[in-house]
Amino acid sequence: MEWWLVILFLLGGLLVLLAMGMPVAFSFLLVNLLGAFFFMGGVAGLNQATQQIFTSLTTFTLAPVPLFIFMGEVIFHSGIGSRTLDVLDKWLGRLPGRLSLMVIAGGTIFSALSGSTIANTAMLGAIMVPEMTARGYKKPMTLGPIVGVGGLAMLIPPSALAVVLASLAQISVGKVLIAGAIPGVMIGMLYLTYVVGRCYLNPSLAPAYDITSPPLSERLRSFAQYVLPLVVIVFLVLGVIFLGIATPTEAAATGALGSLILAASYKRLNIEMLKKSLGATLEIVVMVFMIVAASKTYSSILAFTGASQGMVQFVVNQALPSLLILIAMQFVILVFGTFMEQVSIMMIVIPMYMPIIYALGFDPIWFAVLMLLNLEMALSTPPFGLLLFVMKGAAPPGTTLGDIIRAALPFLACDLIAMVILIAFPAIALFLPNLMK
Repeated sequence: MEWWLVILFLLGGLLVLLAMGMPVAFSFLLVNLLGAFFFMGGVAGLNQATQQIFTSLTTFTLAPVPLFIFMGEVIFHSGIGSRTLDVLDKWLGRLPGRLSLMVIAGGTIFSALSGSTIANTAMLGAIMVPEMTARGYKKPMTLGPIVGVGGLAMLIPPSALAVVLASLAQISVGKVLIAGAIPGVMIGMLYLTYVVGRCYLNPSLAPAYDITSPPLSERLRSFAQYVLPLVVIVFLVLGVIFLGIATPTEAAATGALGSLILAASYKRLNIEMLKKSLGATLEIVVMVFMIVAASKTYSSILAFTGASQGMVQFVVNQALPSLLILIAMQFVILVFGTFMEQVSIMMIVIPMYMPIIYALGFDPIWFAVLMLLNLEMALSTPPFGLLLFVMKGAAPPGTTLGDIIRAALPFLACDLIAMVILIAFPAIALFLPNLMK
């Protein structure tokens, strides 16, 4: 059978099932089981698919996913985030758009403590939207920064989705995690620059108000009490991976334990908080792992039928510049992101894209960072960007989805600028991974 017919069957069948309202995980599973039956020898193919599902979920590289998500949920439900924002508030002074800047700075910090973009956005929305609205901030400076910085949890390590991507692509989990650090900070700086410039040109978007600046000693004490412990947790995760002391799984376990100890030290560790954190972690992990369960069968079908090789040959034989092919691949991901969930996109495109990336001579770690950035953009891209709907739940009464989309567009433009920079200068993403032990 022609390679393109196999891909058409898998993708077409998936889209039909999704259009019928079947849950994403079950749609993937059904399509892949049917593909295994038709393309891999009937019952023998189903037996092989069952074995591959078991193998895909028992791999050591996926172990950090629930631990990273649990760490973020503990930080979220224990209320540690609100205290960190209070500390940042004391340091910002009278900068234009100071509350929007506080959202971006706080969101960047929380991204290094959470593997969940949803938790990041929900926490910032719940804490900051009422305060910003009361201070007279307009929607572009209230909603936009939260949607923009909420997605950074996908790129800034530790990112649960980065672990899933590396596992599916069969590349180094530790290097993919570390590679997102500098690009994530760069995007945060782009957000800050946009907010300061926009508020300077149009002060009515973020009205100034009188603030009392506490003494330096008080600011230093609160910084040491509420921010430095978070830095320690970040080191427990990223530092030990970077220095080669621990694997990503061991680092994730250390970070999760550190978040529990920190919550206990602030007297926020209780049964109710643990129930909420474990429940939210379980919901996310089950959804992710159900989709990952189908990924091994999907890859095997493409390899068994020769579809992967056929597609690689087709792409390589085209008289097109490699850079143009790379841009086209990113565009496809962005289009998928307008109506599909991120793990689902990874499962579809990674088995098809990685052979092409290797054939074109691109660095797979660099490509993984580009893909994570693209998936972050998809989270806030209309009409079905997930963070748009999360923000809708935290927005003031009377806020429409159109208001949120318009507020998010400038931050999407910052993401696009970052992607262009990363394509032009791959060393930005590869600098830290190349230093790893």
